[in-house]
Amino acid sequence: MSDDHTPEETEAVAEAALDAIESLKAENAALKEQVLRYAAEAENIKRRAEREANDARAYAIQKFARDLLGAADNLSRATAAAPTASEDPAVKNFVLGVEMTEKALQSAFESNGLKRVDPQRGEKFDPHKHQAMMEQAADDVAAGGVIQVLQTGYELFGRVVRPAMVVVAAKGSGASAASGDGGANPYAAGEADTSGETSTMFS
Repeated sequence: MSDDHTPEETEAVAEAALDAIESLKAENAALKEQVLRYAAEAENIKRRAEREANDARAYAIQKFARDLLGAADNLSRATAAAPTASEDPAVKNFVLGVEMTEKALQSAFESNGLKRVDPQRGEKFDPHKHQAMMEQAADDVAAGGVIQVLQTGYELFGRVVRPAMVVVAAKGSGASAASGDGGANPYAAGEADTSGETSTMFS
């Protein structure tokens, strides 16, 4: 028998070879896509593990940090009420010691991710970081702005450990009072507008 192939047989073999090549290309592409998907999943797992580790670390020290806030508050009150005008060396040294202790504590807080939440006057009220204790009328602060900080707040790694307790400008305060638009105080929404605004405690 002859080993020569007919043109039809040669064409069939070529087509089969082309089909095999295309099949291998498709399989190769599918494998590449699978590898990329696995790599993306591995990266997501890594990031999720890091985030969970950070959360666990934050939760582990959150209670301890919250317990220390009372000491920080007392030191702050002590420095605020300190007799700085006294000429008595003993008093001066005592005041200086309290101030240095407060600074050291705040520095330790900062280095461990615990940061103060201390809004400035006129800063917009942030319900995620601030707690409105009362509202008052103010000539220089627009409605919904912070008038006064009653107690400094703190956040740990972006999580609020204690919100800042603040006094908020009432509806009709500041520029909104001058324009006569009644103010857009989101913390007085739904309340009847009364004349002669007095301080109102928030529940």
